[in-house]
Amino acid sequence: MEKNKTAILVVDMLNDFVTGALKCDRGLAIVPKTAELLRGARKAGIPVIFCNDAHIKGVDHELKLWGDHAIAGTKGAEVIPELELCEQDYVVPKRRYSGFFHTDLDLLLRELGIDTVIMTGLHAHMCVRHTSADAYCLGYRVVVATDATDSFTEEDYVSGIQYLKNVYGAELYTVDELLREFGV
Repeated sequence: MEKNKTAILVVDMLNDFVTGALKCDRGLAIVPKTAELLRGARKAGIPVIFCNDAHIKGVDHELKLWGDHAIAGTKGAEVIPELELCEQDYVVPKRRYSGFFHTDLDLLLRELGIDTVIMTGLHAHMCVRHTSADAYCLGYRVVVATDATDSFTEEDYVSGIQYLKNVYGAELYTVDELLREFGV
């Protein structure tokens, strides 16, 4: 993995997904490893990009299925404090499952010279999956930090990770393995 061509995508590690409206207890469990990965990436000069739900209340199609969550401008739509969003990080707001759908994520990655994305966050079978699908279709190498990604249930997580591996050729690494790759 070339550090200068790699970025971390953090999908929906927001207050509403970890402790709020769509709380995921399993999401809490990945916070320490995710924070460790992000600290290591920043130290190694690898861009950290948060792909965050930022919905328009009463408008966004997704809200009809999931109810109000991560409404733009609310506390629920903020990155959890444990991940220490900082000035050097990037934030790409999204209104659908994929971090690429009608956002400037692809443009940002291309301007940064990125060819490999490391997926983290919630949920392996939904938003991580759809973001990975678009990354793959746009020609990016997809890597998944398996202990910094999860879903509502073990079944959803396992099926999500297996799908990413089988359909998009996603490479699976633990956070510790990635940090060794980064040399930190």
